[in-house]
Amino acid sequence: MLLLAGVDRLDKELTIGQMQGKFQMQVLPQCGHAVHEDSPDKVADVLATFMVRYKVAEATHNFERGYGKRPIVRKRDYTPVYWDHYFEHEHDVKVEGNTFRVYECGKEGPVLLFLHGGGFSALSWAWCHSNISHLVTCRCAAVDLRGHGDSVTTDDGDLSSETMSSEVGNIVKALYGEDPPPIILVGHSMGGSIAVNTAFRHLIPSLIGLIVIDVVEGTALEALTSMQSFVRGRPAVFKSLEHAIEWSVRAGQIRNVESAKVSMVGQLKRLDTAETATSQLDHEHEMEVVTSTSDTIAEEDEEEENGESETSKNSTDRLQSTDKLTSDTPESSTKPQQHTESLKKPESSTKYTWRIDLGKTEPFWKGWFQGLSEKFLSCDCPKMLLLAGVDRLDKELTIGQMQGKFQMQVLPQCGHAVHEDSPDKVADVLATFMVRYKVAEATHNFERAFPGC
Repeated sequence: MLLLAGVDRLDKELTIGQMQGKFQMQVLPQCGHAVHEDSPDKVADVLATFMVRYKVAEATHNFERGYGKRPIVRKRDYTPVYWDHYFEHEHDVKVEGNTFRVYECGKEGPVLLFLHGGGFSALSWAWCHSNISHLVTCRCAAVDLRGHGDSVTTDDGDLSSETMSSEVGNIVKALYGEDPPPIILVGHSMGGSIAVNTAFRHLIPSLIGLIVIDVVEGTALEALTSMQSFVRGRPAVFKSLEHAIEWSVRAGQIRNVESAKVSMVGQLKRLDTAETATSQLDHEHEMEVVTSTSDTIAEEDEEEENGESETSKNSTDRLQSTDKLTSDTPESSTKPQQHTESLKKPESSTKYTWRIDLGKTEPFWKGWFQGLSEKFLSCDCPKMLLLAGVDRLDKELTIGQMQGKFQMQVLPQCGHAVHEDSPDKVADVLATFMVRYKVAEATHNFERAFPGC
């Protein structure tokens, strides 16, 4: 048995072994590293259940099978979810010969422009978008950055902070023209670095806020030494989208399975054709729409035929003549079927790999984070730092926070992908930020959940 304080502590080898049933695992997420001291009663229950299960010890009258009890297992659903469950529309924006995929929702109010982390995609913000649009009147836009998701550029390998922050400014111009609405930049990890650099370089004239999620210069630079090991520890290939989604949840990369079902799609591509998984789902969605439309038309035709046959024989004769004429022109009858066949779902043998090879982005890592704290503190708009743990603060930001130079909010029950693990809480924090600075109007669903923001 392996007893852990968090499922994110599993490495690749143990994750595979656990999925293969080679050992038992129990997680006590409310504990620190000294699990047996933080929750001695629960650990005792686990140990007792282990011994009783394997019949190596006799239970006393005090024993109640707790953690080892096998409940009715309901298999989790890891089916990928299409983006339109969370966004209103998506489109491509052309910028200097490059194409950037943008997902949007909302029609009025300030714009929250979301920038994802390295390896993620705009779909990483799906659940957060869905939550915040019900709390305040605003618009949301999430961008697939260079080399990620469905964006296509002339050089996907150039991921320098200067190039990517310049593109964010140009995307804003392409979306909103020379007179953009009030914009709040929200960035996670690498996207947080790009957001800070965009604000620092004054590339968005209408910027009214900057929110950075779980990225701090000091801790980020320290973590770079182990980054390659982390990247190499991930599976290189997945046998299906469902398998990839399951891995992300079990490995703790994304702790919210519903978010993983939409987010992981944006992180993968087919191994055989290099087609992105989002593009593949687009095709499947089209196929469903075509099939649904064809079925609806067939039902309507049948109803009309029945109605006409009951009213008069002349109408029936005309309908029969029309049917004969249609049957003589096979192109009109077979075209929908041909279209449906061209959008077949992928074969079960289709495998997937990562959309971007994070290992090859190493030359840009230091550039993303070096000098980040100073730049963040020097931005003159309202700022917030949203972290998964207060221990992530470096010296410069600790001093700045004590001096009141920015707001800070900590969500300790989350992993690195804070906005995916707790999208409702992150949405509450963002809504409270906007209401506090009177840049957005609260809806009837809004309740100030984080007064300390």
